[in-house]
Amino acid sequence: MVKKIISILFIGSIVLTLAACGNERNGQDSQNLSLQAQANRATPTASTETSYKSIFQNSVFLGDSITEGLSFHDVLDEMNVLAGAGKTAEFAMEDIDDLTKRNPKHIFIQLGSDDILWPTDNPKKYSLIHYAKLIGVIKEKLPKANITLLSVTPVTPEVEKKDPRYKNISDYNQGLIELAAKEQIRYVDLSPIFADNPNLHDADGIHFKAEFYSLMLDLLKDQVK
Repeated sequence: MVKKIISILFIGSIVLTLAACGNERNGQDSQNLSLQAQANRATPTASTETSYKSIFQNSVFLGDSITEGLSFHDVLDEMNVLAGAGKTAEFAMEDIDDLTKRNPKHIFIQLGSDDILWPTDNPKKYSLIHYAKLIGVIKEKLPKANITLLSVTPVTPEVEKKDPRYKNISDYNQGLIELAAKEQIRYVDLSPIFADNPNLHDADGIHFKAEFYSLMLDLLKDQVK
């Protein structure tokens, strides 16, 4: 009887020891998996930011306050962005000397958001005349650079309701398509970005969150290969 009791106690101690070891190992495995998951989540963000700056290191984005968001959100370095609030195709001529000094291989022009609001009888016609002059001067100063026109981005319905002039964005973009064809340069329509991402606008309904710029560069990266 005594031997039977001792055997039961011995077996029980072995079971408890194995269970404890198993729990400890499972805890370590769970902790390791958790740490690995955190590392996997952290790595892509930093890697992606570095990737964009590397991919577009020989590019300059010329434009208005929409374009300025690229450097404001630190998606690209300031040397790769030449933009400012209120910039129109006419006023962008002031940036030619700076653009020439930077000597980019690729130039992306994103103008028009302010042009369609210009107080003149025919803002589209007025703007595209200056847009063509801007392209001509860039070709003269930087003949080896690849030029790409980007479509004017949409505003929210609320903003369009407050200022009906924004309803002319689609018509203005058609003008850009025709201008690009005439000048034999590239044109990229940014509208596909918004088809699957309806919440990219900032609070004002005109400018954008940082996410938009990552999506835009994803769409444009093949242009610089």
